Amino acid sequence: MKKILGIGLVLLLALSFSVFARGGQTADTGSRIPLTYSFWGTPDEYNATAGVINAYNAMQDKVFVTPQQIPHDTYDAALNVRAAAGNLPDSGMMSEASLLRFAIDGLLADVSQMYGPNDPKPLDSLAFRTPDGKLVAYAASNEILLLYYNRDLFDRAGIAYPPASADRAWTWDEFVATAKRLTFDSNGRTPNDAGFNRNQITQYGALVETLTWQLEVWALSNGGGFYNANGTEVIIDQNAAIEAIQRVADLHLVDNVAPLSPGLTDDSIQRSILTGSVAMGTGGQWNVGTAFPGSGINYGVAVLPYMRNKVTINTSGAPVVFSQTRHLREAMDFIKWYTNIEEGSETWNGLVKTGIWMPPMDIYYTNEAYTRRWVENPNFPPYAEYKSAVVDYARDYAKPTSWFFTPNTSEFNELLQSALGDVWTGRRTAREAITSNAAALRRIHAQR
Repeated sequence: MKKILGIGLVLLLALSFSVFARGGQTADTGSRIPLTYSFWGTPDEYNATAGVINAYNAMQDKVFVTPQQIPHDTYDAALNVRAAAGNLPDSGMMSEASLLRFAIDGLLADVSQMYGPNDPKPLDSLAFRTPDGKLVAYAASNEILLLYYNRDLFDRAGIAYPPASADRAWTWDEFVATAKRLTFDSNGRTPNDAGFNRNQITQYGALVETLTWQLEVWALSNGGGFYNANGTEVIIDQNAAIEAIQRVADLHLVDNVAPLSPGLTDDSIQRSILTGSVAMGTGGQWNVGTAFPGSGINYGVAVLPYMRNKVTINTSGAPVVFSQTRHLREAMDFIKWYTNIEEGSETWNGLVKTGIWMPPMDIYYTNEAYTRRWVENPNFPPYAEYKSAVVDYARDYAKPTSWFFTPNTSEFNELLQSALGDVWTGRRTAREAITSNAAALRRIHAQR
């Protein structure tokens, strides 16, 4: 695995230790076996996760788990440094993009024996497996990408809300046309009006997140992808993917309906809907629980627009057991308990009912009684809207993000992010940026 050398290693190692101190419990564990669990997230996510862990500590006297929070943007780097120092946590949430590389490097335990034949367990489709078939994790939840919108801004413009049902999903052209009607300059003109000033926009119609992994959904929607179906071949330099990414860039460059979005941070909803100056924007379902509570925004949820195919992508970080742990069985037992999302459990109350996680078990998508137990609560949008735009959409239209089955996606996405930087500002076209980096992307993908 890659290692950071010299002073960079020292500084990052110091950083990793300092960020891990966030919220760490200091109670005397007595004779209990000490375990650590690392994760990233917002303050609300920290409070919810710590609450779940506190419940686990209170329900048994065998182990004591300490939560350790790291900022999302430095999470993988901090774990890499701790791995080099032989000081990984016992268990933790892993970034989807880095999980299989950690597994190939021997840093994750085989969890194929974690569940017995009669144990409830996550969907097989949410399993992370190495190229040789080793089972190293199950996704903690079943998250998808959605379209969020500000109801008040739509009402003010007299425009119908985006469709919550996939069978009525907007085409991309319909999405752009609606965004133009919701974009205004300082004189109240839209991009459809003569004299519109793109340099004095006071309200944008849309923001499509350009964070690299989320761009995969548009490549799929346009009939392409980043990789072929089994992850053995890079296809991002084919016309379908290039055209899709250019269309996203053109929302700002040509259509004048979106602010510049550099694709550097996973905060599209915070930068769009929550500012009150963007009418609709794409983001993960988890924003129902992490972004909107207490915001005062009158928001709704809808399905994504589509180019050729109606599709969203499902993803989730995965709780893992790190192979460096000295307490393998105990760490597996904790992860098994932590991910056993049943109604009334601490995980259910702290993460599912708040809207942060979607349950990974199939029954919550196919049995209406179970769906209602999950969705009918004041933390969510209206039941019918959420069920159609999220539950049914996830069940019928979601495809797994490539990092479930393809390694090296972290490095792949890092290079792609860098390559696309000039695309968002218009200095290069998507074709120029992707084709000039295609060979390097293939070399990254081929690494083992």
